[in-house]
Amino acid sequence: MGAGAGAPPAPEGCVGSHSSAARGLASGRGRRLSVEEPRPRRQRDTQALLPVPQAMELRKRDYHVERPLLNQEQLEELGCWTSATGTRQWRTWFQCSRARARALLFQHLPVLAWLPRYPLRDWLLGDLLAGLSVAIMQLPQGLAYALLAGLPPVFGLYSSFYPVFVYFLFGTSRHISVGTFAVMSVMVGSVTESLAPDENFLQAVNSTIDEAARDATRVELASTLSVLVGLFQVGLGLVRFGFVVTYLSEPLVRGYTTAASVQVFVSQLKYVFGLQLSSRSGPLSLIYTVLEVCSKLPQSVVGTVVTALVAGVVLVLVKLLNDKLHRRLPLPIPGELLTLIGATAISYGVGLKHRFGVDIVGNIPAGLVPPAAPSPQLFASLVGYAFTIAVVGFAIAISLGKIFALRHGYRVDSNQELVALGLSNLIGGIFQCFPVSCSMSRSLVQEGAGGNTQVAGAVSSLFILIIIVKLGELFRDLPKAVLAAAIIVNLKGMLMQFTDIPSLWKSNRMDLLIWLVTFVATILLNLDIGLAVAVVFSLLLVVVRTQLPHYSVLGQVTDTDIYQDVAEYSEAREVPGVKVFRSSATMYFANAELYSDALKQRCGIDVDHLMSQKKKRLRKKEQKLKRLQKTLQKQTAASEGTSVSIHVNTSVRDMESNNVEDSKAQASTGNEVEDIAAGGQEDTKASNGSTLKALGLPQPHFHSLVLDLSALSFVDTVCIKSLKNIFRDFREIEVEVYLAACHTPVVTQLEAGHFFDASITKQHLFASVHDAVLFALQHPKSSPANPVLMTKL
Repeated sequence: MGAGAGAPPAPEGCVGSHSSAARGLASGRGRRLSVEEPRPRRQRDTQALLPVPQAMELRKRDYHVERPLLNQEQLEELGCWTSATGTRQWRTWFQCSRARARALLFQHLPVLAWLPRYPLRDWLLGDLLAGLSVAIMQLPQGLAYALLAGLPPVFGLYSSFYPVFVYFLFGTSRHISVGTFAVMSVMVGSVTESLAPDENFLQAVNSTIDEAARDATRVELASTLSVLVGLFQVGLGLVRFGFVVTYLSEPLVRGYTTAASVQVFVSQLKYVFGLQLSSRSGPLSLIYTVLEVCSKLPQSVVGTVVTALVAGVVLVLVKLLNDKLHRRLPLPIPGELLTLIGATAISYGVGLKHRFGVDIVGNIPAGLVPPAAPSPQLFASLVGYAFTIAVVGFAIAISLGKIFALRHGYRVDSNQELVALGLSNLIGGIFQCFPVSCSMSRSLVQEGAGGNTQVAGAVSSLFILIIIVKLGELFRDLPKAVLAAAIIVNLKGMLMQFTDIPSLWKSNRMDLLIWLVTFVATILLNLDIGLAVAVVFSLLLVVVRTQLPHYSVLGQVTDTDIYQDVAEYSEAREVPGVKVFRSSATMYFANAELYSDALKQRCGIDVDHLMSQKKKRLRKKEQKLKRLQKTLQKQTAASEGTSVSIHVNTSVRDMESNNVEDSKAQASTGNEVEDIAAGGQEDTKASNGSTLKALGLPQPHFHSLVLDLSALSFVDTVCIKSLKNIFRDFREIEVEVYLAACHTPVVTQLEAGHFFDASITKQHLFASVHDAVLFALQHPKSSPANPVLMTKL
């Protein structure tokens, strides 16, 4: 690839032209730059040994470019730069047209856009099978996760129907399975058990718990919480606040869900061992619960433990069988459903509750419950929990949605997903559901069974509706220990995230630190406070990492225009007389001072000490000059008075003989002042009369400093002041400063911050580091360091 010897002609309508820029360069502002792609020594030597075709192929990769040496001013003229006009998007919000109304309708109700184009022959069978498979999983998980939320199991079925159907209408992800999820359920359970603990419902007669009153209160809390979560999510989605999930990094989410799975595991121990535990919430509640379980292990119900163990073994064996035969089976074996049906039949036939004291699910009412308004008096106590659950639920849903969208080649709208999930929780809360999100296990089953669109979710919700209306009461004798075993076995995927620790230790220890802090904070401080601590810590870690960037002195790679860190590239050599400095992070108020300190340290000279010594010697020189001037003025005044009196009373010969000593002293003083003045004039011609050489100070081993600003993404006022101080300080020690590789938006911000003035112009800013280095080599002498000080002297 080659270019002509000169710049191409300017397009019509440009304010400046290429020819004018070339004339300016030809007149001394720049020179042509020749660049040839590098061929390292070893590669050149290797090419001599290669066969001719391979050597020719390598030479084809070489390129030669000729262009003028460009600073920012010339680049803007050459490229016909014009400032981009800002678009005022808010104006379009108030525009009304038929096309805009149609676009808004399709944006907020996506089912109208994709359902009319639904290919029945291609996708319907896959969606039906996927919906049936998900419904088979949804039934036992709904019952189990309702237990996890501290609610009667039937409300898990309600939460598997209403929100799923609402998401079918408003969601944009084709493959995620919305419904009950372990992390969300345990968060809801922590709220219901803390605000409605068992101790509040003890009956005075026999000290037993009034389960009906407790369950009614907890259902009211959970449904009100779901409404609040939905309001938060819909509100954030409408104001396009979907980007908030970007502050939840993947290590944070994985550490949080791992800690939540531990919380889920501990919460199910009471059902596995058949224990009655006191309700706890807040910091260290998990630790206290584990200690209480350990202390009450002798009180375990043997029948319950055996039931849980048998159910757990069966579920694990079925999962292993599915993993081994997944290529041969059209659909996975519904191990959870078969286990629930078998356990219910055995419990009913043997009488586990009456004979062995195994706790069962109990009455499951058939049919749907009427909608109920939320309790506004509970809003104040639930608002903090609601916001946390809203953010976590959305983070889990959007992360899974983007994974499937990337895999299948479609786009997920994060703001519309937030609205869809919010409406699912809002409408579900009115029908006494608890907050939901999406499940990875069900989503994978839906994708693997051939699901293509949200129709699979609608099909699964219809199957759940049939179960609620007709078949739900058949699971009345289902042991709770079986549900607990199903929950614990399903935690395998999240508990396997502990393997992140060794992999992150090898790949990125900062991410490992976020993972560990999130996990420990969530375990010790509970789910809501732990999430807040994790987010704050991760953001602080970002700030700290920008304050500890990698600073490097750059050298030119041999025979190229490429500059790399001399500490990392052995073939990179510093250009004699020019120091090139780069930071790996943008410079702003938090690290501007650190940038300046690192720059002065990497330059190899004590800039501050040299400046202070220069000022000290200039001050001494100025004071000495003032003293000599005062002495000369006094002696001149005295000499004039003497000469007048001598002229009147004596002759000239007597005056010369009487004042010979005064004349010698005056002459010597005058000569000294003239010498200083003459020296000052010579120095002024050189550089303001205050050069380091004239003052007897050591000079820097370089005459130019180039700052590579390619890493800058924005600048603030502190950054601008720091850059100006760098120019001032290095000019004081006779080093000229140049900037290079600055992005156009940053240049615009520099202009807005009044960075450029008479002493720092755009001619100090170059298109690339190589341009700046070549210009510095052509102009090795620095400009006057301090004209104000020269004027005073």
